[in-house]
Amino acid sequence: MNAADLGLPVDVPSTALFTDQYELTMLRAALAAGTAERRSVFEVFTRRLPEGRRYGVLAGVGRVLDAVENFRFDPAVLEFLREHSIVDGPTLEWLSRYRFTGDIWGYPEGEVYFPGSPVLRVEGSFAECVLLETVILSILNHDSAIAAAASRMSAVAGGRGLIEMGARRTHELAAVAASRAAYVGGFDSTSDLAAGFRYGIPTVGTSAHAFTLLHDSEKDAFRAQVETLGRGTTLLVDTYDVAEAVRTAVEVAGPELGAVRIDSGDLLLVAHRVRAQLDELGARDTRIVVTSDLDEYAIASLAAAPVDAYGVGTQLVTGSGHPTCSMVYKLVARAASADPKAPLVPVAKKSLGGKASVGGRKWAARRTDATGVAEAEVVGTGPVPADLADRQLLVRLVENGQVVGREPLEAARNRHIAARAGLPMSAVQLSRGEPVLPTEYA
Repeated sequence: MNAADLGLPVDVPSTALFTDQYELTMLRAALAAGTAERRSVFEVFTRRLPEGRRYGVLAGVGRVLDAVENFRFDPAVLEFLREHSIVDGPTLEWLSRYRFTGDIWGYPEGEVYFPGSPVLRVEGSFAECVLLETVILSILNHDSAIAAAASRMSAVAGGRGLIEMGARRTHELAAVAASRAAYVGGFDSTSDLAAGFRYGIPTVGTSAHAFTLLHDSEKDAFRAQVETLGRGTTLLVDTYDVAEAVRTAVEVAGPELGAVRIDSGDLLLVAHRVRAQLDELGARDTRIVVTSDLDEYAIASLAAAPVDAYGVGTQLVTGSGHPTCSMVYKLVARAASADPKAPLVPVAKKSLGGKASVGGRKWAARRTDATGVAEAEVVGTGPVPADLADRQLLVRLVENGQVVGREPLEAARNRHIAARAGLPMSAVQLSRGEPVLPTEYA
């Protein structure tokens, strides 16, 4: 059995209440008006990328599929809604039978996106689609923000190892989702055991300063760790004096010492000094891991340092300053009646202040130049141009209520690496700038 199939105590039996109340009051009114069963199309997109970002990274698709499957109004949930008079009797009866029976299309997880990209398209009756808005946005906005930060960090890490270690800096359930999203964005491992158990992400971890402080001397602490975990362990060397700790670490573990971790100070300067000292002591294969409030800019500044891996916490799990992607879930087309054969009519919000939307059921494709590098995100509502037919981005995720697009997490991670590599080189620059691809409407 796959670890992901086992579930965790942090999972909930139903995702139905991961929603805003107005979803249910809209349902109640639509049922009373006779419009609830009209065939409808909702799309998820963002009007803009966070300031200075060149591309977005879609993450959380697999979690969305799980949420849709678990969107059930069980007796306890229905009783809560009844007790608080949130909906009336006929609506409660309708909710008791709720199962999503429509279709979902979307960008595959790990793909990059741009303003206006229809990253998810949900089709079905208005009633069954509108209820999914909040939980879908909650997952995609959070996970995509983490994945985008992770992608920027992995792009500047230059192939060096990346460890997600932000569990203590966010909500305990968000930490598991953040680990998953970071892995999609290019991180290699996590310190969070729940994420390792739930999603099969490699886990790592050795010791904190408290372990050194527990012992009568640093040598005693190192000896206890090496005798228990082996010479390939990672010793934390900045509790007291770094140079003395490095000397002691090699004395205890020998030149086979796996790694040392530096968690404070001028990391660039200290890393160079530690590398020179390790080499002098014969520990030429001992790796150097650095932590301490890193973000993509700090990682980039260490490009010339003899660092082998980075551990990132706070800045990663908070999206490195952008904890949401501002994705929205908008009705873009609906039938004129409840007749299943009624044609779809494009609808759109007309608003001042940049909140207008574009009506119509959309497709999306990425146009490339003669060398295969992406040059535009093309979004349209009519026939797909012949030259873009094999460049379409949306794939079927749910068909007639059944999940058909679930895939291993590794597939999303590999897809992101390939998608990022297909963008213009300026995509991975950390300097502020506009989206690296324009969005064109066909």
